[in-house]
This record gives sequence, C-alpha cells and structure tokens, in this order.
Amino acid sequence: MTDQPPVHEPTTRRRQFLGRLPLPERAFITDALRTETVGGVLLLGAAVIALIWANVWPQAYESVLDYTVGPSAPLHLDLSLATWAQDGLLTIFFFVAGIELKREFVAGELRTPSAALLPVIAAVCGVALPAIVFAVVNSGSGGHPGGWAIPTATDIAFALGVLAVVGSHLPSPLRAFLLTLAVVDDLIAILIIAVFYSSGIKFWALGLAFAGLVLFWFLHRRGVHGWYLFVPLALVTWALMHESGIHATVAGVAMGLMLRCHREGDEQHSPGEHIEHLVRPLSAGLAVPLFALFSAGVTISGPALREVFTQATPIGIVAGLLIGKSVGIFGGTWLAARFTRAELNPQLKWADMVAVSVLAGIGFTVSLLISELAFPDDPELADLSKTAVLVGSLLCAVLATVLLKLRNRHYRALCEEEDRDLDGDSVPDVYQEDDPAWRARVSERARASEATRPLPGGGPEDSGASGTTDASGTTDASGTTGTTGNRKATGDPGSPDTSGTDR
Repeated sequence: MTDQPPVHEPTTRRRQFLGRLPLPERAFITDALRTETVGGVLLLGAAVIALIWANVWPQAYESVLDYTVGPSAPLHLDLSLATWAQDGLLTIFFFVAGIELKREFVAGELRTPSAALLPVIAAVCGVALPAIVFAVVNSGSGGHPGGWAIPTATDIAFALGVLAVVGSHLPSPLRAFLLTLAVVDDLIAILIIAVFYSSGIKFWALGLAFAGLVLFWFLHRRGVHGWYLFVPLALVTWALMHESGIHATVAGVAMGLMLRCHREGDEQHSPGEHIEHLVRPLSAGLAVPLFALFSAGVTISGPALREVFTQATPIGIVAGLLIGKSVGIFGGTWLAARFTRAELNPQLKWADMVAVSVLAGIGFTVSLLISELAFPDDPELADLSKTAVLVGSLLCAVLATVLLKLRNRHYRALCEEEDRDLDGDSVPDVYQEDDPAWRARVSERARASEATRPLPGGGPEDSGASGTTDASGTTDASGTTGTTGNRKATGDPGSPDTSGTDR
C-alpha cells in the first residue's frame, strides 16, 4: 500500500499568471507576433497615407472609394472598392482570427479552463465596459446609442506596430497575453457583427452558404488537399454569405474555426497551422493595410476635431477606448487573479498590466468597420466616428508608450534573459538550466573561449594553465575564477548569442 500525504498537506500550488511560456508555444507566438508587427507598421503607414490623401485630394479619394467593380448578377457583387475592402479583405483577416481562436482552444492558452479564465474575463470586461461607457455618454437626447460596439475592439496589429515604432521590448508573456486577449476580442467582435449588424436576411442564400461551409468541413476532415478546390469553394461560400444579409466576414471566421489545428501521426504542423502560416502574411501585409487605406481617410480639421470633444457619439468612442478598455481589461484581470488566487510572475508588476491594458485600447481595424455598420444611413456621423476612433487610438498609443518606456530597461533585461543562448543550440538557456548536458556544453564552450583568448604579451593563452569554470561559475583546481556565470548575468559578448530577434 502506498503512503498517502497528510490531509493538511497541500497537493496543488497556485498557478502563476504571466509566467514563462512552454517552448513550442513561445516559438509559435514569436513567429506570429513578428508577422503581426510588420503588418502593424504597414497598417500605420496605410492609415497615414489615407489621412493625407483624404485631406489633400478629397475628391480623388472619394472617387476611388466609390469606384464600382464586380458582376451585378447573379449575387449582386457590383460593389464599390470601399465595400470590397470592408467585406472582402477583412474576411481574410477574420479567417486568420478563426484559425488563431481554434488553435488557442486546442493547443494554446485557452485549452484549459484555468489558463483561459484570466484572458477570457479580461476580454469580456474589455468589451463590456467600453460599451457601457458609450451607452452612458449617449443616453441623452443628442446621443446615438446604436454605436455602442464601436469602442469595444482591440487591434493587435496596430498595437504591435506602435511597439515596433517606439522600440519597446515587451517580454513574451505580456505579448502572449495581448495576443490571446485580441483573439477572444475578435471572436466577440464577429458575434456582435453577426447578431447586431445583420439585416434583411435571405434564407435561401444563407442556407446555401451553410451548405458550402459543411462541404468545406467535410472535404477538410476527409483529408482532401488542393487549393484549387478550397479557394473556389471559399469564394462561393463568401459570396452567398454576402448575399444572405449576414456580414460576409462571418464566412471567414467560420472556415477558420473548421480547420484542424491539432497534429496527427508524424505531422510536424497541423493543417490549420500550415494554412495560417501561409495566409497570415497576406492578411497582415496586404488585406488589413488596404482596408485601412480605404477606411481611415477622414477629414481632419479644426471643426472636426472640436466635434470629437463636443458631441456625445465621438466622446463616447474616445472615452470607451481610453477609459473603458483600459479599466475593463485591467480590472477584469486583477479581480480574476485575486479570486482564483493566481500569482503574478515575480519578474513583473501590476503596473505592467496597466500599460498593456492601455495599449489594448487601440481599436482601429474592427472599430472602423463597426463605424460603417453602425451608421449606414449617416455618412457624416460615420466619418465623425472614424475620427473619434483615430483620436482615441492615438491617445491610447501615446499613454501606453509613456507607461512602457518607464519600464523599458527592465523589459530589455527580461528579453535578453529570455533569448540568451550560451551553448548555441537555438534553444534559450532558461529552458535548459536544469539539464546537466547543457551545463557541460556551456563549460566546453567556455574552455574553448579561454584557450583562444590572447594574453597581454601576445599569443593565445595556454589552456592547460588557465582556469575553467562550469555553467554555475565555480572555480577549478587551478584557482582561477570562471567567467561563464558572469557572462550569463551581464551578456558578455565573449559568448555567442543566437537568440531570436523578436525583442
């Protein structure tokens, strides 16, 4: 009979919040965020071009937006370029979001209830509180409550673009939390669009679109391969969804959720991971920047900016992004951690979560989309809402930059520790420090480095007379103090560093 632990002895320990990511998850997050960061910079550039174009050559900008292309029969696809960007290009964005969400549920942070609880609660609170703030501000006679969903979205690409521009070295646990938060946020956004911004449903088209989704799922599950089958099927399903009156981006997120994101047999990557790897650069590098080019062009003038801070609708949007998102995300996270007794990573502080919460207030892409959907019959109010989105996102970006810069030196040190690779095997040392083989490799590299280091008089140092050290920095029999441990702490350039570039 085996001995049982005493009743009073705890058998579980408190889960750490924002702790070190598992190595495969860290590699995936690093790759995904690198693509999103590049896309975020392109997104910022496209938004600036749109603003310049719309304010310097407004007639030319409007004529391009209104230019119609596409067949009128049989599915009424003779759409303006602005509509193609809104309904077509963003479908690619939501397709990637669907894959991300599916992967999070089966292999990422959302696969276990305990790990999913904090980011899900943070995302829900980060959607609910901005909507409440907007509704309160617009509860008077001059308000427009129909725009309540505009300040609810987080734009991960824009946020990462801001990080890239300002040069902040955000540690990977905070970046992973921001990405997971944005994935859940995207799911809530597509549900809001599908439920609250769909009208005039044509059930015959909706039924055929549903049949297309079923066929897509069936072919994928049967292991059928070939883009020449799936791409035409996806286009037809999208067109039917657009004709049905349900926003066409719903088709994108539905197809993303249908992909298999777990590995079977000897697969190195699941089909969902493979397709996401192919489509993500198209989404981040082309689809979203083009959408910004066709959506962010609003007139910026003194009267327009004055209206942002004097009318209820834009005030509700700015307050929702700057106050509602920040307080909602941080408050939801703090309360969830408190009541679940989760321990914050000792290397971080709650002030870091405040900065990330403010950064998550940047609501660009989806907020611009909902601005169009909320006021389809009032283009002036839609443009004013877009201006408010830009102003609110800019304020969040500036405030987040200030907060992150206050801790940037600490973040840089954490990133260097995360990425340090003394033995040059492309695996960060923090994942191997308890492995005797790793200590042996580092010791061997230290001895080789000492043997080739020149003496003051010239010539290489005699390895037989030099002191060597193991990975822990102990001294050998010669009495010479080792250096490896010091290099580990200070990042001495004598040790090669093959760390990743996502800093």
